[in-house]
Amino acid sequence: MIPLAEMADQVLRTADARAKTALSRRFAAQWQAARDAGARPEIGTAPPPDAPARSDAPVLLDPRDVPRRKPGSPQGRIAILHAVAHIELNAVDLHWDLIARFSATPFPIGFFDDWVRAADEESKHFNLIADCLEVMGSHYGALPAHAGMWRAAQDTAGDLLGRLAVVPMVLEARGLDVTPGMIKIFQNAKNDPAAQQAVDAMQVIYAEEVHHVAYGSKWFHFLCGRHDLDPKEAFHDLVQRYFHGPLKPPFNEEKRAEAGIPPDFYWPLADEIRR
Repeated sequence: MIPLAEMADQVLRTADARAKTALSRRFAAQWQAARDAGARPEIGTAPPPDAPARSDAPVLLDPRDVPRRKPGSPQGRIAILHAVAHIELNAVDLHWDLIARFSATPFPIGFFDDWVRAADEESKHFNLIADCLEVMGSHYGALPAHAGMWRAAQDTAGDLLGRLAVVPMVLEARGLDVTPGMIKIFQNAKNDPAAQQAVDAMQVIYAEEVHHVAYGSKWFHFLCGRHDLDPKEAFHDLVQRYFHGPLKPPFNEEKRAEAGIPPDFYWPLADEIRR
């Protein structure tokens, strides 16, 4: 079994989405098997690429240039699923990048357990949504996608606290806000035979994304304690430094609280407060 950081590096350097997620799941299973056997596998170090390897498709566009489609149409539902698949694939890389980029930071082994599990679940999520796209006669890469997904990783490449604040505690927490609405869109598509499969997939994602946000909150607070920082003040400072724009309500306060993020972390950064 190779060191964990080398596993992360290999995933990041795999371009094909299905191959990337397959490798991610294989490495996660190896790690988990070793941990279940009572071992403490080697973390190691590996310099990750500045950006993950990607296939030629999808074409990446500025967020303002990604076409908008009516969600009530079959084409609109395909566009929603394609966007979700793109987010999940980027999440796979973001979690493995976190492991590789910050592998030299001293942490309890549970830090790596959490992010390996998150990367594994994101890989599963991508495959669930990619399967739905194929049932609907499409595939991942058939539509253009958001080019800004990796910006958070680039901006926080040298700042672990910033990475934890922006990726799980802002970007993934946003998923908790919007996923229930997407589920309703597919629940309302009663004449679409693939809609229930999409509902089932997004319900799995919704349940498991709470854990990923919680991992971010847990290790953010851990590091704040290590460095004698006030977590709320540190969060506000880091989000204003690294996140480009205000946070957008409405917020899923119940699920955010379940993940360990209280309202006084995000409401002061919201669009309505800043105006």
